[in-house]
Amino acid sequence: MNGVEAFLLGRTLMKIGEQAMPRPKSGPAGAVRSVVVVLGDVVSHPGTTVGEIAARTGLPQSQVSTAVARLEQAGSVDTEPDPADRRRRLIRPAAEPSARVTEVRATTIDEALVAALTGPDGTAPTPDTVREVTDALDLLAHALTPSVTAR
Repeated sequence: MNGVEAFLLGRTLMKIGEQAMPRPKSGPAGAVRSVVVVLGDVVSHPGTTVGEIAARTGLPQSQVSTAVARLEQAGSVDTEPDPADRRRRLIRPAAEPSARVTEVRATTIDEALVAALTGPDGTAPTPDTVREVTDALDLLAHALTPSVTAR
């Protein structure tokens, strides 16, 4: 696999993940990707600021601020003033998972994965194929995503 193939696989996996995630019951639709990217960064870097998240993720600062506000409203993150600079807020994962986090974590990608594996002619994948791909994704998640093993 080369870098382009890895990049394209990553984009495909992001789309499968987005399709599998339950939609929020309230708040604006859309922007799921930026919210998930921001939450992932906060989990990896607790006690971070909006500017630091923007620098690490490449997202515009305004988009990070919006995502943090949505995550705070959902109870997924907590914020507090930065003692070094009271104008900034430090962002960290909420001590207890919110109902939304619990809902998202409980939702599998099974249906979205089957849809992605369905052939252009509408031929559904075999159960063995779905199981093999699911096992491979579990292996990749545990090897490449430290936060998965922390759950």
